[in-house]
This record gives sequence, C-alpha cells and structure tokens, in this order.
Amino acid sequence: MAEMELSLENELKPYLRIDGSEDDSVLALLVDAAKEYLTDAGVPESNAAKYKLAVMLLVALNYENRNPAMKIDKLSFSLESIILQLKMG
Repeated sequence: MAEMELSLENELKPYLRIDGSEDDSVLALLVDAAKEYLTDAGVPESNAAKYKLAVMLLVALNYENRNPAMKIDKLSFSLESIILQLKMG
C-alpha cells in the first residue's frame, strides 16, 4: 500500500489559506492525526483523491477549531459521506 503524500506547501496551506511556516509542525501533526482517525474509522490509507480530501477536511476542522473551549459536535455531512464512500471501497 502506497502512503498518501500531501504537500503542505502546494496543497494543504493554500487550502487553509495559510502563509508562512509558523504552523508547519502543527499541520504535520494534524495530518498524521487525520490519517490515524481514518484508519481507526476503518478507512485504509490510499492515494485516492477522496482520501486526500478527507485528510484535508479533517485537518481544516481541527486547525480551525484549536480553541480548547470549542466543542466540535459532529463532522460535516460532506466529510461523513466521503468517509463512508472510502470505507465501502
């Protein structure tokens, strides 16, 4: 199984509208956590565009809600739908 490559500079940071490199280590951690989340949800890592999008959506959700006082009630419908599609193959 090939590991999914996600470029911080060329894909993730523009998606999140981030300039600079101050948050690079946080973003790398969030990417790893998103991959673990998907694995724990029964989604095998892949190079599929939907898998990459799911990782990016999870990173965005966690990056934009970093305030410890904020509570994330549930995943967006689009993210839930993508995860379900990936699980079903």
